[in-house]
Amino acid sequence: MERVIHGLPVVTGPQWPGVHYFCTTRAGGVGVSPHDTLNLGLRADDLPETVQENRRRVRAAVPADPLWLRQVHGTEVVDADNPPSAVDAGLTEFAADASVTSVPGRVLAVMVADCLPVFMADLDGTVVGAAHAGWRGLAGGVLENTLRQLRAKAPAARGWRAWVGPGIGPDHFEVGEDVREAFAVGGPQALACFTPRAGRPGKWLADLPALALLRLRRAGVEDVHASGLCTVSDPARFFSYRRDGTTGRMALLAWRDSSFSV
Repeated sequence: MERVIHGLPVVTGPQWPGVHYFCTTRAGGVGVSPHDTLNLGLRADDLPETVQENRRRVRAAVPADPLWLRQVHGTEVVDADNPPSAVDAGLTEFAADASVTSVPGRVLAVMVADCLPVFMADLDGTVVGAAHAGWRGLAGGVLENTLRQLRAKAPAARGWRAWVGPGIGPDHFEVGEDVREAFAVGGPQALACFTPRAGRPGKWLADLPALALLRLRRAGVEDVHASGLCTVSDPARFFSYRRDGTTGRMALLAWRDSSFSV
């Protein structure tokens, strides 16, 4: 689903009670090629002042300063309600790949440019989580770790739902045997997400969104959705590191309901 929020073209999924979430596109910012235009990544070889202006524009579309993370393709999850530093979260980037909150209006953020942005919430919208899931984090359990922290915050939750946003699609994610082996512990269903690459022995096309959906379901998330949008094949809308190398970063923003209207 496409929307325009405070002048920013974004994509989002099903509308669920008590929560808001969207993923930015590459449109609506001030950057120039190859970061045109809404690059939100400070470590993407863009001008810092350009990134800060783009983040200012995103800030106008959400109820509070987002909790920006310094993503390391790992499995660490930050509790935004009890962060590891007393420093203002809006000015600090914590080394982690996911975050969770139960506080209304507290904004979570993860950046992507082929890796998957994943939003999670309980059925009543009392807790939310946002995760950055590349293949390393996905295989290592970043989604399961995020859900574990959400369950700790909402032990009486009636159930769970998740949305997997735009990321590299199954026709473009060529990987080696090492990546396939990293998911082999998931059994035949996980291995079915890998297709041999014709004419390239030892190479596979991996369906990263399908792997994420499989892991979410196995972790107990009953209601799962995927955007079906591929970052590599849609250069007009999305940044893609696999496609372009030097490029910008999009962001998933998520928060519990507050008085702020989108």
